[in-house]
Amino acid sequence: MRRNVMLNPDTSVTHSIDCVLQTLFIATTNHDFCTITRKTDRGCQTQTRGSRRDNCPFVGNSKIHGPTLFGGLQVVCGYRENVSRWGEKMENPAIDPRHLDAIADADPYPYWYDDADEPDANPTLVRTESCDLCIVGGGYTGLWTAIIAKERDPSRDIILLDAQQVGSAASGRNGGFMEASLTHGIANAQQRFADEIPVLEELGLHNLNEIEAAIRRYNIDCDFERTGVIDVATTFHPSSYSDEMREDFHQLRSLGHNVEWLDREAMQAQIHSPTYVGGLWRKERAALVDPARLAWGLKRVAESLGVRIFEDTRATSLERDGVGVLVETSLGRVRAGKVALCTNAFKPLLKRLSHYIIPVYDYCMVTEPLTDDQLESIGWKNRQGLSDIPNQFHYYRLTADNRILWGGYDAVYYFRGRVNTELESRPESWALLSRHFFETFPQLDDVRFSHMWGGAIDTCTRFTVFWGRAMGGRVAYALGYTGLGTGSSRFGAEVLVDQLDGRRTKASSTKFVQDKPLPFPPEPFRFIGIQATRWSMRREDRTGKRNLWLRSLDRLGLGFDS
Repeated sequence: MRRNVMLNPDTSVTHSIDCVLQTLFIATTNHDFCTITRKTDRGCQTQTRGSRRDNCPFVGNSKIHGPTLFGGLQVVCGYRENVSRWGEKMENPAIDPRHLDAIADADPYPYWYDDADEPDANPTLVRTESCDLCIVGGGYTGLWTAIIAKERDPSRDIILLDAQQVGSAASGRNGGFMEASLTHGIANAQQRFADEIPVLEELGLHNLNEIEAAIRRYNIDCDFERTGVIDVATTFHPSSYSDEMREDFHQLRSLGHNVEWLDREAMQAQIHSPTYVGGLWRKERAALVDPARLAWGLKRVAESLGVRIFEDTRATSLERDGVGVLVETSLGRVRAGKVALCTNAFKPLLKRLSHYIIPVYDYCMVTEPLTDDQLESIGWKNRQGLSDIPNQFHYYRLTADNRILWGGYDAVYYFRGRVNTELESRPESWALLSRHFFETFPQLDDVRFSHMWGGAIDTCTRFTVFWGRAMGGRVAYALGYTGLGTGSSRFGAEVLVDQLDGRRTKASSTKFVQDKPLPFPPEPFRFIGIQATRWSMRREDRTGKRNLWLRSLDRLGLGFDS
């Protein structure tokens, strides 16, 4: 529902470039552009399962869907301004000690890992193996690819490789929001795939139904709750944002969605917060899950169907191998007829894909279980997922044991797209989230946080999954989910298997599946553009006005509409 459209260069607007660059200069020099070289963190390799709970890696896939240039996310690029009231700049910030006390004893690893159902590790590949299909990546996309391929052809020999452990990255540590939307919201679909909206909405709903059916068919215990999601209007953003959300409501109703508009009174009846002024409840087309238990359950299903899984096995290269493909790993190799690449935010084996995705870091926290009195003070009887609607937004939900997961707002892109464990811990983001939590729910002033973590997701310039093939069709890939992979990864996997099998379907004939996003510009222009846009979007959240930089991007056809 927010501003900006897809990249579609227009030579008629080259006259505006000088003005854009002037705005860029202003946007960056006010915040010491030396941060490009001075404030990017050094990297290290992601740790293995044995160290999950000690100096744990935070590679997440939370539900990030706010708008920004070059990736659909609010990006702070390695530094954070001092702000209050969720966007108002503070010259001399004073952090309430209570907000820091609330996070002081939190464990720095994902809450979802406190579970006895975590599976044992699989062996590392140390020799040469052969198979019909080799899947690189053990997240949701890789797991669904293995399951769908086996369901279609039980005789197909499949090997799945993961550099760490299945579900240890984005898939096992996200916020657990599962959306039916394949297009990252109706407004983004309207801007990019307007002629295909009915069929894409149909495919998205069918995909969510199929996920629920598979969870029930295979008895996957992942706390699946199809409660819907409320987009929340608050006192922290301009009233024009609520007007745009109402436009979304009318469009969704015209498409036959089960949606409800909530005025202030109705919103307060659902969840009590002094900041809430309205909401859009999207029913039936969204669910909540425990993401780690979903990943572990899918792993169990894949193995039960005969998929061979190797963990702590990093694929290092691809090359043609007669009529097949040779996948080299650190200690072994796989000779495969075909290969599916499902690596998302990690460095792709096909170098050209690095131009299409960037890793962006997101941070979240979980409270201790709420008491009955605390639950009564906030309502939330229907247990919907919640997300507020500014450019820099929060997402939050109840867990099965009545904790509140609270995340978002700070989403960070680091220079040159670095991905490592040092970047996955950001105490200043957790402190900011803590303050925002207590501003939203002041009646929970005695609540403490038990876990806090962060991690990287992959994003692309169209903010949705995209597909492609290489090596004469023997290699296919799906990536770029931009924070909505918990649900759309199954659809991504289904299309991926279709492409490898040469099947024509309703989905394969759409522009959505056939087209690719435009690539990101090279560094340092990538970093500069993200930084300038982040600054401008934050200003818009504060004032409701688009500055010269954003208006110029509108003319160029660059940006996002979530």
